[in-house]
Amino acid sequence: MSEQQKPSLEKGATADAAAVTEEAGAAPETAVPVKRPEPGERLLDVTGMRKYFPIHGGFVFQRRVGDVRAVDGVDFHIDKGEALGMVGESGCGKSTTGRLVTRLLEPTAGRVEYAGQDITHASRKQLAPIRSEIQMIFQDPYASLNPRQTVGNIISAPMEINGINPAGGREKRVRELLETVGLNPEHYNRFPHEFSGGQRQRIGVARALSVNPKLIVADEPVSALDVSIQAQVVNLLQKVQKELGIAFLFIAHDLAIVRHFSQRIAVMYLGKIVEIGDRDSIYTKPRHPYTHALLSAAPEADPDDKGRERIRLAGDVPSPINPPSGCRFRTRCWKAQDVCAEQEPPLVQLGDSVDGHMTACHFPEEPTVTAREEDIVLDPALAAAEESNAVASASEESA
Repeated sequence: MSEQQKPSLEKGATADAAAVTEEAGAAPETAVPVKRPEPGERLLDVTGMRKYFPIHGGFVFQRRVGDVRAVDGVDFHIDKGEALGMVGESGCGKSTTGRLVTRLLEPTAGRVEYAGQDITHASRKQLAPIRSEIQMIFQDPYASLNPRQTVGNIISAPMEINGINPAGGREKRVRELLETVGLNPEHYNRFPHEFSGGQRQRIGVARALSVNPKLIVADEPVSALDVSIQAQVVNLLQKVQKELGIAFLFIAHDLAIVRHFSQRIAVMYLGKIVEIGDRDSIYTKPRHPYTHALLSAAPEADPDDKGRERIRLAGDVPSPINPPSGCRFRTRCWKAQDVCAEQEPPLVQLGDSVDGHMTACHFPEEPTVTAREEDIVLDPALAAAEESNAVASASEESA
């Protein structure tokens, strides 16, 4: 591999991180059987899911000349009441995965099971009984709400479609939901243009909750909001998840928010999951080189932390129309060897990884190469309060 393809490590990188290029000659690690949860705990099971968007060429016949492999063989599961975070660069297939799970898109191949039922190619009629159990919160709070409908009509629409008539009537239920998401019940007859972006997203959350779902797919629900509003919406979703026991597929590109919200993390690259595991295991001991590079690029809150490693990847993400053979990441990986081009690494649990931490890499990082672990506080007011309390405690001790 040429020197230009190796990522540069900024001054102050740790000795462990600087030694990763020396490990490239090591033999691939062996896998151990993965311990799977009990069947009763499983809510969603995705196996080998693919979604190819056809490319047509020619002026007259419009023949098929290729495919965009947006999602190309994805495997993961979500247990009841669990929050699975999904991260990756733009265009890696996160949002498409979410739409496939909700069956807004039909998979090209693979299998999607919800509560033990195969819904991969289920018809509209077959999906009707479970539509109310799987809901989605969309990325754009401005485009996802009908400007001609009142808030009351928007939130009650899923109940009407699914024939749900709660005790006390739909209007009472809508007003309760508005209060649940932190809005005034008196906003029932207002229109979307009368609300801010954060308030609109809260309306979207209320709409998703209106049919008592068991699974919510949140597709970058805070990326279009100001930072000060992001924390409020994330904390609201976390409150909903804990109090109502709703499972989440939380799609985002902000690593701090995903860590704050999710119990497990899946890392996607060019249509594939390259690493998945427990939140703390992924963030403190990443095994895949891409995960390691992704975490190193996350903004650091401490300006005095000059010893933090930063990995700069060379080149651009390959095209999903013609992805590299073997490992998708090999064209940008500093550890790539011939076997990486010849064989696609399976997503397996390595012998020295914690239970459930799976990696798709022939030459994974050693578990001793750790990313910086830090406490993440999303609410600036809370952070200021904690700092004030710490100063007050120090003053009392000195006195």
